[in-house]
Amino acid sequence: FKVNGDENNNLTIGMEKKEEKKEKKKDKKDLRREFSYSKFQQTILLPENVEKDKISAKVEHGILSIEIPKVKEEEKQKTSKAIEVK
Repeated sequence: FKVNGDENNNLTIGMEKKEEKKEKKKDKKDLRREFSYSKFQQTILLPENVEKDKISAKVEHGILSIEIPKVKEEEKQKTSKAIEVK
């Protein structure tokens, strides 16, 4: 699995799987091979109130979990700026 973020608030999740199976028969001349390949990619647009530096991902028992924390309301107020209208 791959999880990437960019400056445009996009989160891209990708997965690639390659598999090869070999099967030998009793007679050594007979050999059977199977190949499979699958690829998945999804891009998600994140909202503005996400802490991009704290996004984390993990795979456990074949399940991908992505944690996307939001900016706390008090921190959001610190970063916002009031503009005086004249």
